[in-house]
Amino acid sequence: MKSLKIFSGSSHRELALDVCKHLGLQLSASTTLQFSNDNMLVRIEEDVRGCDTCVIQTAALPLHTHMMELFILCDTLRAYGAKSVCAVVPYFPYIRSDKQDKQGVAITARLVANLLETSGATSALLLDLHSPQSQGFFRIPAHVLTARNILVDYLKKLDLSQAVLVSPDAGEVKDLAPFTDLLNLPMAIIDKRRYDDTETPHLHGIVGDIEGKTAILVDDEIASGGTICSSAELLVSRGAKRVWALCTHPVFSGVAVERLKSAPIERLIVTNSLPIPPEKQMEKLDVLSIAPLLAEAIQAQL
Repeated sequence: MKSLKIFSGSSHRELALDVCKHLGLQLSASTTLQFSNDNMLVRIEEDVRGCDTCVIQTAALPLHTHMMELFILCDTLRAYGAKSVCAVVPYFPYIRSDKQDKQGVAITARLVANLLETSGATSALLLDLHSPQSQGFFRIPAHVLTARNILVDYLKKLDLSQAVLVSPDAGEVKDLAPFTDLLNLPMAIIDKRRYDDTETPHLHGIVGDIEGKTAILVDDEIASGGTICSSAELLVSRGAKRVWALCTHPVFSGVAVERLKSAPIERLIVTNSLPIPPEKQMEKLDVLSIAPLLAEAIQAQL
């Protein structure tokens, strides 16, 4: 472990410190300055020659500032002789832009993967990609972790005697199936359709028995909250006794917090793949740490 150095961008320093704690290391020193013209200066303040290094940076707001900081950190580490540079990106930027589903659009997630390699990253650690096939965008080794077991272990501490797992749309069923196996619970599916690029989905019905049960919505991320909140309302209107929701990535963009606070969701379970500032905290929110998972994966690569 002597040759391993962990660096953090400014997007989620608390997570980086927690990972270091699990590895028994100190967070390595670096400085980031942003000038009035939005240009950025990144300085590595330790000798990294011949060292294995990691940069922990997630896609938190301001997104493009943090992306550029990640690229500069990777480039600087390689320029000063690091043996390897692993980009640890729990929530990957532009991950939902993963296909050309309309004429004239770009596959931006692939572009970001290419930029990460160009900047000097020799490998990447990722978490619960929106589309698993996006792993193929990387030409460097890209290891995709899952927070599934962290979420499952938490659920096992709760009363699941009358619970049903619910997929908010048909596309998420493949991700829900492992939860049903690990928890030995039945599944239901909401018929959701999106007709345009707005953040407002159209819900048409529920396949499965949810009446009188604890309905647990499972998704990979909650962005604007439109899908999860309208799904919760539909479940309650169709007879669900209560609604819980869980996801890996608490993006909570736009009016998500207001929606989630007023939605009929009793318990909201997420990980800390993204920082959740005080203004986005709420009483129903339970945040689980992914630091042990990241630390174990980093150690396994050495």
